[in-house]
Amino acid sequence: MFMFNKSALLAVTLALSAFAAPALEAAAPEGVAIPISRRSGLTTPDGLFYHDKAILCNAATRNKHRQNLINLQKNKGTDALPQGARILPLTSVPAEVQSRMEKRQSEKLTDEQNLEWLGPISVGTPAQSFNIDFDTGSADLWLPSSSCFELVCLDKHKFIISASFTAVQKSGIFFIEYQDQSSVSGPIYTDTVTVAGVTAQNQYFSPVTSLSSSFASNPTDGVLGLALPAISNLNANPFFVTANSLGTTQGNLFSFYLASSGSELYLGGTNSAKYTGSIEYHSIDTSFGYWMTTGASVSLDGATAFSNFDAIIDSGTTLVYGPPSVIETFYSKISGSKVYDWFQGLYSVPCQSIPTVSFSWGGKSWAMDPDFLDLGTTTSAGTDCVLAIGGTDLGLGNTWLIGDAFMRNAYTVFDFDNESVGFATLA
Repeated sequence: MFMFNKSALLAVTLALSAFAAPALEAAAPEGVAIPISRRSGLTTPDGLFYHDKAILCNAATRNKHRQNLINLQKNKGTDALPQGARILPLTSVPAEVQSRMEKRQSEKLTDEQNLEWLGPISVGTPAQSFNIDFDTGSADLWLPSSSCFELVCLDKHKFIISASFTAVQKSGIFFIEYQDQSSVSGPIYTDTVTVAGVTAQNQYFSPVTSLSSSFASNPTDGVLGLALPAISNLNANPFFVTANSLGTTQGNLFSFYLASSGSELYLGGTNSAKYTGSIEYHSIDTSFGYWMTTGASVSLDGATAFSNFDAIIDSGTTLVYGPPSVIETFYSKISGSKVYDWFQGLYSVPCQSIPTVSFSWGGKSWAMDPDFLDLGTTTSAGTDCVLAIGGTDLGLGNTWLIGDAFMRNAYTVFDFDNESVGFATLA
């Protein structure tokens, strides 16, 4: 169990919906909010499903969790992987998809929207500012270095190491491989990192000198991971863990509210203005470095479809993913469902009869709003809509991955002291 000191409470604004669990807890005092950018869906302005972008998102998700398993094995040993888990080959994006995406990016179309929940942070002394993706599905902080001379770095805010008198280089190299066969890599440093007044001194991070072309059209400068230390590529405490150990947060928890406006990441407690009633908490299995809930179930139109599975709560993932064979059976229970893309595990259903999909952890059933479940029509005159629940092998065995399509439906709390994830009804 991770234990932290409690002193100052802060909030960070971000976009996200959440869920709860059976134990109830009073709300923490208000903190400081940081406005963050809204994660869009995978729907074009004319209502079509954006297939190419979904393929890129799927590949990025698979490779992120592949890297997490590599990190876990490196940090904890070969026997540390969850039962049924395995490290898969790197997933690549078909060349024709990559080419089409690069063409769209070069045209700078107005319908291109970011796929992260972004907010500001500062690094160094004096502080240098960055726009960062807050990700509960990874555990490291990285951002571009002024020594990155690749084209993809041109439009990013870059960290100038020599300008920070608190920057200290450490041994080792940070390295993550991406779906386009490029990478994010660089040296390892410690420095002062601040998010909404929450400060972590001597925080491990990487000012990367190589940045994957996947980030060319992405508005984020980098990523701040909020998962547990076991999956850290740096084999070091993530930002929130460091901050709590130094007593710069009120409590040993943080929470997300994802919405079209007023979204926030709240550090050190919960913001009672964003939810109603009590928070329902459910235990997590911390063995593998994830915010992985146990005993989850999913229902279709009120009838349980599958139960008693583990589910990782990941703010850095757009969709909800389950094992391919399970998702195939899931859609077989929906009248009129069709395979849209077998290789990507995507399915469509009649737009006029989108089912009610709910998740539960032994307490309340948390339903997904049809607007968040529907990713758009398959054709311009289509009557079939692609749903935000896909089947993909992440190398995680029978574990599901619960992303923003679900999190936007509830207030979500991540509690280190009690090793639990909580959900509450949105205000």
